[in-house]
Amino acid sequence: MNTQAADVAHSATRLGREELAALVASDIKAGSFVNLGIGQPTLVSNYLRPEQAVTLHTENGMLGMGPEAHGDDIDQDLINAGKIPVTELPGASYFHHADSFAMMRGGHLDVCVLGAFQVSAGGDLANWHTGAPDAIPAVGGAMDLATGAKEVYVMMSLFAKDGSAKLVQACSYPLTGVGCVTRVYTNEAVFHLGAEGVQVRETFGTTLAELQERVPVPLTAALG
Repeated sequence: MNTQAADVAHSATRLGREELAALVASDIKAGSFVNLGIGQPTLVSNYLRPEQAVTLHTENGMLGMGPEAHGDDIDQDLINAGKIPVTELPGASYFHHADSFAMMRGGHLDVCVLGAFQVSAGGDLANWHTGAPDAIPAVGGAMDLATGAKEVYVMMSLFAKDGSAKLVQACSYPLTGVGCVTRVYTNEAVFHLGAEGVQVRETFGTTLAELQERVPVPLTAALG
């Protein structure tokens, strides 16, 4: 495929974790109901603007979660699914764990943001087990979120420690969900996944041509 079919938005430096979280937050549509997965995705809560009117859901039983809590605002009984102390927004509500999963499985979430070990070109997600003998399998509610949310955004580093790409033609790790991922946010690029294949929306500290040399899936520039 011609990776130079159109210009791709580009910035000179790679994004840090906080910058990436701010970018994801800015892309969430106003009025959405959203679940943030454990790890990097929890940072997104700190960058949602009040005017977005986004309602955050946690699988341990809360709607209306606010940013992370610090200092005197910390209440050890008020945590997200990753055990991080959080704040509550006006109108926040609490409910049974089973009700929380019913919301997830029932298609009531507009977006979930998850971490990943691998994402395939077809949108398959692998984020619960690497198959390593010393790894602790931890699927948690990720499979429910992956199949229940209307859109699945992934936040991850684009390359593993050994330099291999985490965006692959087919996942080699056990799958969490099939064909569920719609966007991948990384420190080097934002990818849209869909019927048109893997499209690069913007790059950070690299170019589309350089990415194509390292990522083993056909890449095209996102149009519009």
